[in-house]
Amino acid sequence: MKAFLSVDIEGVTGMSSWNEATRTHADYGLFRDRMQLEAAAACEGLLAGGATEVLVRDAHSTARNLDGEQFPRGVRLLSGWARHPLSMVQGLDESYDAVLYVGYHARAGSEGNPLSHTMSSSKVAEIFLNGEALSEFRLHALAAATLGVPSILLSGDQAICDEAKAFLPAIQTISTKVGLGASVLSRHPLEVREELRQKAETAIRSDLASCLPPLPDTFELEVRYHKHLDAQNNSFYPGAERLDACRLAFSTSRYEEILRFIHFCV
Repeated sequence: MKAFLSVDIEGVTGMSSWNEATRTHADYGLFRDRMQLEAAAACEGLLAGGATEVLVRDAHSTARNLDGEQFPRGVRLLSGWARHPLSMVQGLDESYDAVLYVGYHARAGSEGNPLSHTMSSSKVAEIFLNGEALSEFRLHALAAATLGVPSILLSGDQAICDEAKAFLPAIQTISTKVGLGASVLSRHPLEVREELRQKAETAIRSDLASCLPPLPDTFELEVRYHKHLDAQNNSFYPGAERLDACRLAFSTSRYEEILRFIHFCV
């Protein structure tokens, strides 16, 4: 039984400021440790539930936040960016049985987290896929689905948990906090980690196929940029259509092309 774990930071317990997510800032160390501990708790649960292989994908910022020595023996860690279109689930393939997401956060344009964004906080105001606002979770859960791999667990702010449940009713979720404007109301970190262990163990033993989302026949992507210059520059991507000063559209029947568009234009 092979499990893949994608780990971000903006959804970990207590985080409310970009300073806390920034490697060069004094506040970063505490929340980097939270990221590590929450990921390790999920790994412990997976191993207790029968996983024989666990690969952790460090998926925040530089992708060099996690320390492999702090995970249980047998867990492998993928660090750094290879500029692969799979991005936050780089390393995933058809041989895996399940994907889990730890420290994930509300989508761009959402009020659910002071740090809400989708892929690029500086460039992108919102992204829509087939008319629905797109989060990093949904983007990568669909990528996993193209490989036949179900998404079985997610932890993060209440907004992304609500979205995950609406998208995949069978997925296990762990809410770490609730966004209140620029504030967050957080659970106790020990409670969150204990729930991560328990639910990861339960999830890996569950009906995994119930967490595999259906893939639509066509994909209609719309990106709204903060600045019109980004829309202009990216409008030269093959197949892109400029809708107005700040919006681009892109259509395809292959989800791999959606990932490629986002890779180069977001």
